Amino acid sequence: MEVLGIDIGFGFTKASNGKEYIMFKSIFGEAVDIQFFADLGNSSFSDQLHVTIDDKSYFVGDYAEQQSNVKQFTLDQEKLITDFVKILALTVTGKFANSDAPINIVSGLPVSYFKEHNTRFAKMLTGQHTVTYHKTDGKSTTKRIFIKKVRMMPQPLGSFFNLLMDDKGKIINMDLTKQKVGIIDIGFRTTDFSIFDKLRYIDRGSTTMDTGISKIFRVIANKLHEKSGISIELYRLYNAVESGFIKMRGQEYDITKIRDQVFQQSAETIANDIDRLWAEDWDIDAIILTGGGCTELGKYLQPLVSGNVIPVEKNKDARLNNVRGYLKYGKYIWGESGLCAVPPNIEEQAKAS
Repeated sequence: MEVLGIDIGFGFTKASNGKEYIMFKSIFGEAVDIQFFADLGNSSFSDQLHVTIDDKSYFVGDYAEQQSNVKQFTLDQEKLITDFVKILALTVTGKFANSDAPINIVSGLPVSYFKEHNTRFAKMLTGQHTVTYHKTDGKSTTKRIFIKKVRMMPQPLGSFFNLLMDDKGKIINMDLTKQKVGIIDIGFRTTDFSIFDKLRYIDRGSTTMDTGISKIFRVIANKLHEKSGISIELYRLYNAVESGFIKMRGQEYDITKIRDQVFQQSAETIANDIDRLWAEDWDIDAIILTGGGCTELGKYLQPLVSGNVIPVEKNKDARLNNVRGYLKYGKYIWGESGLCAVPPNIEEQAKAS
């Protein structure tokens, strides 16, 4: 039995079995005939994703961005569930699939969309699937996948479980078991807020706001359009926002000033949201900043947040925090073999430890 953590985000799709991690942009496009292929660099699995699912062929991730004439990218939650989840999730699941061994998956959804979409998400993936991977040399490999169980959770919980447990799903951070912890998960389209109080999820203080990194990207894209007349797709701005510079049609544009201004404004908006949402939760012991957006936005946000903020780890990719936690929780509920039918209660395990 293989246990996987999978995180389908608006910006990136992430997955892990504990030994390997896969991450690529949440984009797919039509598979086209490439007349001549040359790649002199070091390619990874995610660089040339060409798959066939349900008799339809797609380029996925960077390969779609580079090679597809028609590309699909969305910031709409309904469209993500309907059109994207199955393609993106099965693409990464097939990579980890081992012969006909069953697979259990843990994944998540933004807090405010969890109740509406979690059952449909799980039902879409559960059961038998076939994925064919096409190589650039014309060869192909077909994987038959049996997804036995899919366990869903609100996305920020992945980051909490990542800090709470070790790689085998055992609770090791005993401080968190006794504390009230707030989680701020900054994603591409949304920012999620959640609270755990002594290992109990508190729904009242948990919600989703539309204050993700995409809003920052959109402001920058609009400013660049004013200066250059070029409309830039949001998913092509990652490197530019990180470096502060972008070159278009031979001309370099410095975006550091507008980037820093918008980051500061966004941080202030999120900080105000926290003050309103958690006004009655003045007894929070620690606050976790997580998600891909916290890497850059965290340094603006952290000084504005009252309380004990757990620093963002600079040597780890924050985009993987949730998927690491999903996997650890999967090991916790199903065990290393994935066969544990009745897992111990989290609170009882914490007391026993």
